[in-house]
Amino acid sequence: MTAPGERARARLEALKEGRGYVVTTGQQPGLFGGPLYSLYKGITAALLAQRLEALLDVPVAPLFWTASEDHDWDEGDHTWLVGVDNALHRLQLPAVEGAGERPLHRLAMGAGVEQALEQFAELLPDTDFAAPHLEAIRAAFTPGATLPDAFERVMARLLEPLGMLFVQAHAPALKEASRSVLLAELHGAAAHEEALARRAAEIEAAGYDVQVHILEGGVNLFLEGPSGRERVYRDDEGVHLRHSGTHYTRAQVEACFERDPSVLTPNVLLRPVVESAVFPTLAYVAGPGEQAYFAQMEPLFQALGVGMPVVFPRLGATVLETKVGKVLEKFDLDIDELDRPFHELAGERARDDVPDDVRKALGEFRGTVARGVQGLTEATRSIDPTLKGPIQHVRSVAFDALGDVEKKIVQAVKREHEIELQQIEKAHLHLFPDGSPQERVFNPFYYVVRYGAEFVEAVTESFDAALPPLGGEA
Repeated sequence: MTAPGERARARLEALKEGRGYVVTTGQQPGLFGGPLYSLYKGITAALLAQRLEALLDVPVAPLFWTASEDHDWDEGDHTWLVGVDNALHRLQLPAVEGAGERPLHRLAMGAGVEQALEQFAELLPDTDFAAPHLEAIRAAFTPGATLPDAFERVMARLLEPLGMLFVQAHAPALKEASRSVLLAELHGAAAHEEALARRAAEIEAAGYDVQVHILEGGVNLFLEGPSGRERVYRDDEGVHLRHSGTHYTRAQVEACFERDPSVLTPNVLLRPVVESAVFPTLAYVAGPGEQAYFAQMEPLFQALGVGMPVVFPRLGATVLETKVGKVLEKFDLDIDELDRPFHELAGERARDDVPDDVRKALGEFRGTVARGVQGLTEATRSIDPTLKGPIQHVRSVAFDALGDVEKKIVQAVKREHEIELQQIEKAHLHLFPDGSPQERVFNPFYYVVRYGAEFVEAVTESFDAALPPLGGEA
């Protein structure tokens, strides 16, 4: 466990003396700090710990759990940034040997990180804050470093003022402390599966979707075998790994753990149980998806004799820079109006900007065609009722042609308002890059390099104001 800064070190000492609690949160490591919501998770946990500390009058430390055992290289090998060219860029590490198979803590990033760093630096503006942050990022993200190590160093720099503690999931002391839970899952997996399946059925019967499907024969563990980190499945003689086809007795799995505890790791349902078993956890700060699967976990906590923490939703934010705010104000737009594909927004605005006389003429033309078709249909009914079909075909052809004309009118209006739509498109890019909320896409250093430490401070103040009162607070 690392404790960057005096505030974190004091909290760590209290924990070592058995005098405190923790509020945990965690995330998979991401390139150069990953998306903004990782930072937001940390800030929420720090503020909740601060409130609980004041309420309970005992030390409460925020703890960030870096998922270093994860083997999903594709999840963390990239980040997104709007560059000084005002375009969205995806920066990505080249895959290294073992990517997607071995745990992230075993994989050095390789020389490709240097090229990604240079591109990252070129896309950021040259501000008074840029140099020290880029220097720190370069010191962390080196070819020989792992993604979890580098991610933790960067996050520690951003969250140090809040007294955040950090732990990586593969840390030897943590693995040793989680021994009893991991082995209890290995030997009790059948009963645990049955209890989790019952809970999943209850959730579905109540009309909700199950976030994590319970696999028949699945053990809530991964074992690092010949083909990398694989899910463990039960069989008549012990367990096996499906991809590699390797079979083990439970005694052999225990022997693997004794030789190298890092080879046996919890899955998404067991990990929070491990956290609460190892640390005196009061609450876990969870994202939306995590909140959903925590509803499934209670039977596993009960089966393993571990107290379940309070699940607290992480806070989120939409950063509205002045330049973006001016665009919204100029065109009388709300942030929520931009939460859709830009082509839909542009088309709607263009249709709204079609001159009234053109709109009126289109309506009159459409009405004239409809009335003419109706009159002709009635007039020819006594001659031959089957003429109704060809007449309706004329109506369809006319309306299709009119629709094409209307689309061309809208395109002409778009060209006339091209500058306006370009400004709105840029605002859309900053608020919903790649069609997603900015907190799920943007790298935090897009803002930190522009606004310095004041950015984290501003987010912290905003979250503190939004944090609901806890029991006993005024």
